Amino acid sequence: MASLRALECLVAVADSGSVTQAARLLHSSQPAVSHQLAALEREAGTMLLRREPRGVKLTPAGRAAVADARRAIEAAASAVQSARAVGEATGGSLRLACAQSLVSVLAPVVREWHHHHPKVAITLRESTSAEELYGFTDADEADVVLMPAPVPDRFTATVVADEEIVLAAPMDHPIARQPVVRVQDLDGVRLVHFAPDNGLSTWLDRSLTKAGVRPVAVMRTSVTVAAPQLAAAGLGVAVCPVSAISVGFPGAVRSFSPRWVRQLVAVTPTTLDPLAARFIANLRRHGVHVPRDVRTQLAGDN
Repeated sequence: MASLRALECLVAVADSGSVTQAARLLHSSQPAVSHQLAALEREAGTMLLRREPRGVKLTPAGRAAVADARRAIEAAASAVQSARAVGEATGGSLRLACAQSLVSVLAPVVREWHHHHPKVAITLRESTSAEELYGFTDADEADVVLMPAPVPDRFTATVVADEEIVLAAPMDHPIARQPVVRVQDLDGVRLVHFAPDNGLSTWLDRSLTKAGVRPVAVMRTSVTVAAPQLAAAGLGVAVCPVSAISVGFPGAVRSFSPRWVRQLVAVTPTTLDPLAARFIANLRRHGVHVPRDVRTQLAGDN
């Protein structure tokens, strides 16, 4: 296959009409350029240049080849520019995925990228299933997946934040009178739980069983942010990530004692590309935003 250098030599000769001038344009030597042209003619199986006393002219085959040679050189330059744009976060695409409960964690960073890196095309997929999120990475359908730890060892996981697990309840609920709550306080309490298709369901059941606590599930919702809202409406209490509590939340929010925290990680393939690395760095810088009115209700933030 013809080398890119040989094609550059052909174009330079076509533009200058001289091997000597072509060598100067390419910052090369005349023998080196002649060698590249000879190799290109052997590859083509025909003469591309006609040497004349007053210079070099293209043969019909040479004229046909030089048009494609120009396109090949432009394509090579474009490939380098595209790669450089990705490395500098000035272009390319970034495929994101996240646990449904973490959309609010991703959103501020995506908003910032749209402002500062408008030529980077960002797509986002969400899921309530950890297995589906793993599948996005395994199938090379996502560059960065934001989800709770732990994750399988076959992935590269970068810790981006610690997120508090909190209790949401109606303002007049007896448990809301306590500045903090214990997991044991949930025994026998009416609980707005998560549906089986939400990964928080299995996680919460496992956590409560380990603590020997048996609340009464009054309903189950697939939507993470709906649980605290339904609890505040009077259906019971909810145990949820603090990112699920929105500004202006109409209920009470309490920390657990001891404080209950989960790690959030950015899952990537083993080889981390520059765009993904920059985005993860921004995730770590932003962390988990907690609205001021929610933060003032939590232990240690008063």
